[in-house]
Amino acid sequence: MPPSHPTDASPAPHAGPRHPQAPTLATARLTLTGHVPADLDDCAAMWADARVYAMIGGSPRSREEVWIRLLRSIGQWTAFGYGSWIVRETATGRLIGEMGLIDARRAILPPIDGPGAIGPEMGWTLTGDAQGQGYASEAMAAVLAWADPRIAATTCIIDPGNAPSLRLAERLGYRLRIEGRYRDAPILILDRRA
Repeated sequence: MPPSHPTDASPAPHAGPRHPQAPTLATARLTLTGHVPADLDDCAAMWADARVYAMIGGSPRSREEVWIRLLRSIGQWTAFGYGSWIVRETATGRLIGEMGLIDARRAILPPIDGPGAIGPEMGWTLTGDAQGQGYASEAMAAVLAWADPRIAATTCIIDPGNAPSLRLAERLGYRLRIEGRYRDAPILILDRRA
C-alpha cells in the first residue's frame, strides 16, 4: 500500500510530467542545454571566480563541490521533471552561466520546502565576464517560457546585497515573501506565480 503522505524520496508535488533530460532552449544570443560531465572544467572555472561567488555563498567552490552540483543538475530532471541549464553564447559556444529550477532541500529558516512549499527554487548565475550584458534576462525569459505552463509557482533566495539579482527578480515578477537565514547569513525569499 502506498504511503499516505510524501516522504523526502517522493517527487515534488509541483512537478509536472517527467522530462528525463533538459530540453534545449534558444534565444537570440544564447543556447541553454542540460548539464553533461564535460561541462565540469567550465563550471569549475565559473565557481572559482570571486565575481560569481561573492553573493552566492561568499567563497569559491572546490572542483569536487562543482562536480556534485553538476551531477545534481543532471539528476533533477529525472527525479522531478525539471532542472537547470548550462547557458552558452550561441556564436562562440562559451559557457556564460547556469540557471533554472532546483529542489535543493536547503536548511533555510523559515523553510521553503516541505508542507506549504510554494514551488521549486529558481536560480541564475553568470560568469563574471557575462554579467551586465542582459544575458540573465534573456536566458531567464526562455526558462520561464518553458516553466510557466508546467510549474505554478517558484521561489528564489537572494543575498540582500545582490542588487542586480534583486532587480532582475523584480523584472521577472518575483515579489518579496519574507526575510530569512541560510548558513547563518541573511537572505531574501521571493516568490513568483506563473
